[in-house]
Amino acid sequence: MLQVVLDSNIFVSGVITRRGAAAHLLDLWRERRFVLVSAEPILAEIETVLRRPRLREKYHLHPEDIVQLMELLRREALLIPLLTNVSGTIPADPADEKFLACAVDGMADYLVSGDRHLLDLGEFRGTPVVTLRAFLEVLRE
Repeated sequence: MLQVVLDSNIFVSGVITRRGAAAHLLDLWRERRFVLVSAEPILAEIETVLRRPRLREKYHLHPEDIVQLMELLRREALLIPLLTNVSGTIPADPADEKFLACAVDGMADYLVSGDRHLLDLGEFRGTPVVTLRAFLEVLRE
């Protein structure tokens, strides 16, 4: 089964829209079509974004729902420690480097992102960095 790292922007988009490609990808994860590989710093970023008051109000996110989602992620995702040093790979946005470390340490088959800093790499140490749509095509095949 494919092991996949999702950039937090993909995950948050799937949670708040509940329709569209990102939500469909989360449904496929829940159906166990791929293994979600993640790490605590990525989960912390997802939780921080979902707890933003403006986002919570606009998308009617209740604190209890966020807690349940984070529990689900900690229970169902393959959580790995980030051990690989990738510092300096993305000087324009070092915060994105955690996704690269996760892909390497988790031996991910894909890193799915909508972030230009990551997508511009094309691949990182053998892991393709692809858009959401491109990864959905992979799953269709």
